[in-house]
Amino acid sequence: MNNQGLEAGELSVARVFDAPRELVFRCMVEPEHLTHFWGPAGTSAPREDIVVDARPGGVFETVMVNDANGGRYPTRAVYVEVSEPERLVWTENHSGMTMTATFTDLGDGRTEVHIHQTNVPAAFRSPEAQAGFLSSLDRFAAHLKTLAGDSGR
Repeated sequence: MNNQGLEAGELSVARVFDAPRELVFRCMVEPEHLTHFWGPAGTSAPREDIVVDARPGGVFETVMVNDANGGRYPTRAVYVEVSEPERLVWTENHSGMTMTATFTDLGDGRTEVHIHQTNVPAAFRSPEAQAGFLSSLDRFAAHLKTLAGDSGR
């Protein structure tokens, strides 16, 4: 994560995925994909608990389940902007945190995703929380790799 030069309460990360931009974007707005990687390692996101209405004013809802003890952690957000396949912006109802994801086609079948978060609660800025967030990006990369294998890439 590169958070130098950011205001307090802001986080930023960029990650390159070995998949085309349209696929990476689709994985972020389709529950059948989100269920495979949403949340840090050690959690799951049951498909039946994911709701996505990817349009301005539409909802994004998930429940992360702690695989060890069954604890449930719901998230509800409202989309502010949906510009397929370039950009997603949503604001979480419970925390006020806003997440902006920008998808850049690198021209070689890879996509850079830049995630910028504002109004990030202190608990989400801890090293442990950030490690968990990065592990979810690892899970996302692994899911994309399985999709690439399915397509013969």
